[in-house]
Amino acid sequence: MSTTLPLQAGEPVTRETFWGISPVGEVVFYFLAVVTIWVFAYGVYKRFARYTEGRSDPMDRLEDLPGRVLEAAKIAGSNQKQFNRDLFGGLMHAFIFWGFLTLLIGTTILAIDMDFYRRLTGESFFVGDFYLSYSFVMDAMGLLFVVGLGVAIYRRYIRNMDRLWGKHTSWEDGFLVWSLFLLGVGGYLQEGLRILGTSAERDVSFETVSFVGWFVKDVYEFAGMTPELAGAIYPVAWWSHALLAFLFIAVIPYAKPFHMISSFANVVTRDEKAGQRLPGVPSDLDATNAESIDDFTWRELLDQDACTKCGRCSSVCPAKASGRPLDPRDVILDLKSYRESVDDGGEEKPIVADGGGVIDTETMESCMACMACMDACPVEIEHLNSFTRMQRQMTDEGMIPPSLQDVFQNVMQKGNTFGDPNRDRGNWTEELDFEVADARETSVEYLWYVGDYPSFDDRNKKVARSLAKIFEYADCDVGILYDEEVYDGNDIRRVGEEFLFLEQAGTLVGSFEECDFEKIVCTDPHSYNTFLNEYPEVDFEEFADDPMMPFEREEPWNPDGEIGIYHWTQVVEELATRGALGLRGNELDYTVTYHDPCHLGRYNDEYEAPRELVRMTGCELHEMPRNRADSFCCGGGGGGLWLDHDEDVKPSEERLREALEDTDAGASVEKFVVACPMCMTMYEDGRKTGGFEEAIEIVDVAELMVEALESGDATVTTGADDAAAPADD
Repeated sequence: MSTTLPLQAGEPVTRETFWGISPVGEVVFYFLAVVTIWVFAYGVYKRFARYTEGRSDPMDRLEDLPGRVLEAAKIAGSNQKQFNRDLFGGLMHAFIFWGFLTLLIGTTILAIDMDFYRRLTGESFFVGDFYLSYSFVMDAMGLLFVVGLGVAIYRRYIRNMDRLWGKHTSWEDGFLVWSLFLLGVGGYLQEGLRILGTSAERDVSFETVSFVGWFVKDVYEFAGMTPELAGAIYPVAWWSHALLAFLFIAVIPYAKPFHMISSFANVVTRDEKAGQRLPGVPSDLDATNAESIDDFTWRELLDQDACTKCGRCSSVCPAKASGRPLDPRDVILDLKSYRESVDDGGEEKPIVADGGGVIDTETMESCMACMACMDACPVEIEHLNSFTRMQRQMTDEGMIPPSLQDVFQNVMQKGNTFGDPNRDRGNWTEELDFEVADARETSVEYLWYVGDYPSFDDRNKKVARSLAKIFEYADCDVGILYDEEVYDGNDIRRVGEEFLFLEQAGTLVGSFEECDFEKIVCTDPHSYNTFLNEYPEVDFEEFADDPMMPFEREEPWNPDGEIGIYHWTQVVEELATRGALGLRGNELDYTVTYHDPCHLGRYNDEYEAPRELVRMTGCELHEMPRNRADSFCCGGGGGGLWLDHDEDVKPSEERLREALEDTDAGASVEKFVVACPMCMTMYEDGRKTGGFEEAIEIVDVAELMVEALESGDATVTTGADDAAAPADD
């Protein structure tokens, strides 16, 4: 062991940046740094220049850009999306993110001191307390960085998590994690060599603040390494570290590490209502939806580059879980791979086709439009926009199943998806002991949009009658449109029939305008979402002169939200809270579980109103493991209600199994409670096909409430005068 020399008076507490590196080595280092930065900058420029070749986006994604950047920084800095459904994954990413960011900032500070401050002032601020603080923070955050990467390597290569592997797994996935890990570990190995090597020249006791580097130095000494040997090895380690860093920076724009830039850009340009509202189409009949990759908007192209291949979307997709040929991650990455192939001179082919296209039509037909993929995505990829674009192309080219064509025909000819005479739409009211007001003839507080399934489907007619009884019991002022009501168009829009959606919207808004009401209440969450988020976005003026459109409306409808739009559970929950129903909370004693409908929960963040109503009946509510935003789709959305899929286990069957096997109450669950007509239809079907008929009953929240009201224990304490509308969010 060598004798450590004491720190001399006036000798600065710092370290020599290029210790052991010759002047020629410094010149080479700066030359390589310039080349690396040029390669990096050119690559980033080419990436963003490519986005400009995509279509303009119908949404203003750059409005209030400074505010967007700040909000994106908050989202990225907090790693909040990374913690969604994966605590350890969130911690891992937070360690890597903040460790990397700290090391980047630390390197930048060092460069500022060396290349600017010293040259301007002849002095250095990289001394004394600043140096000690700097060294401690860099070691501490670097340790988190290495730990985070170690966890990432464990999850990918040892635990072998399924969602981290797929058809697009390639060298770049390993390069990202291993290069960063080697940079982190290599930095400590290099630091230990430097501390040990310089100990022959001066007192280095102050370097204990670099606690990881000091520990590595102690390991070297324990292994018998001398300061002289450390000094000889150090330049090799230094250059290895520097060259790997240059390689990583240069590769960033050309491989997976680019997600560090594209993901942040994706968060900055996100549409907070993506999925809830779909982008419209131009009135130009010659416009194409997805004939070529450049039919996609610049934001959709950015989506493709922002994908980190994390597989979170794949792991929550009910279509994939049911064995359908849809993997949201693969669709986005298939489009990216095709774009890159075409850009490199590869053969062009149809974007979506029955065979031989980039995406198969059966893959797109599998989507349930449940938005689980978007909710799970940590980088705000808007899958549904790209999916709908391709589904519109399928519709334009007639590549849709006969069952969907029948639905389109029914809507065009009859105004409903069943194909029944629309004059029969109000027949469900005939079995009631009271009349439901006709909103066309009298002023009402609530215009009740009943919807297709509650109007024509026998099982859902019972739900409509139950809800009518609740409104009557509470003396709520509601009325319906009877045969002037037509299908709202939500799901035909999500399978690509945009022009028929516009036709329905114009017709229905015309019916609304003929009535005198204050608010709209919907039976179906799909209708609720469409009226709340999509109808106000429709540019009726652009299509007003189209002879194919049965409306002449030019003004937007409800653009400022002056007409309140509610799902019925929100209205009734407010009525019940105010005492209009007189429920005491002990009328029923069933053990139940509740299923969150996608369009009410994930789409519009309404989770508590239906649950509160269930609790008001006295039922014992047990949650399924997948609840609220994690709810598993029934399979009926996105046209699934009208399609037959070859799947081993239907989404509805899997959900019922979860209710009976994975819920705390297990087989004691008596009733599976829904709040959506489509869910009712799908789960009644799943109960039969899955063999659950004797095990569980499917009921709507409204049916539970009516049973509670008719139990004889409920007492009305107030009427309509106290039953104010729900407060706006």
